[in-house]
Amino acid sequence: MKTTLEIPDFLFRRAKSVAAERGIPLRQFMTEAVQEKLKTTSNHKPWMKHLGKLKHLRKERKQIEKRVEEVFEKIDQEIWQ
Repeated sequence: MKTTLEIPDFLFRRAKSVAAERGIPLRQFMTEAVQEKLKTTSNHKPWMKHLGKLKHLRKERKQIEKRVEEVFEKIDQEIWQ
């Protein structure tokens, strides 16, 4: 498919230069660049792969939250007395 793209001059010159260095047509370089970008761009968020990895620390987190809440309650009592 043929299409027209508007890209900044400096980017065009850089792409054309890199394609020439690699000995490939600019068309092939652009196709490969778009393919590579599409590989790294997916429908899910990149951080999603880490979601839930700290699940094993849930008990520790709750203990810390409880201690923090207790300390704040003491501070509140001291302030309001």
